[in-house]
Amino acid sequence: MHPTLNIAVKAARRAGSVINRASFDLDKLTVEQKGQNDFVSEVDRAAEQAIVQVLKDAYPQHSILAEESGASGPKSEYQWIIDPLDGTTNFFAWLSTVLRVDCPGVKRRCATRRDF
Repeated sequence: MHPTLNIAVKAARRAGSVINRASFDLDKLTVEQKGQNDFVSEVDRAAEQAIVQVLKDAYPQHSILAEESGASGPKSEYQWIIDPLDGTTNFFAWLSTVLRVDCPGVKRRCATRRDF
């Protein structure tokens, strides 16, 4: 497997662990409404932070665009796009993490927690 994809899988698994632990206490989950039909929870933020940490440790020179925290990192031809909990509204039915990296020569590489 390509090294970048290995890191994406590691990050998705790390986020999946955060999300999985939270799924045992759904009644304690605090959810905020960002907009119409747009929600965020502390699980979104914690999973995103887990992903960002893995990516920054492996690729500090890459930029990151994350749903909850926005853009970070240096300007780079490599950009990670993160949706830590794809479908907070559907969190009770299905757990999902989506990672995407845009880089030269590759249209898109994706890793989702559902894949493992």
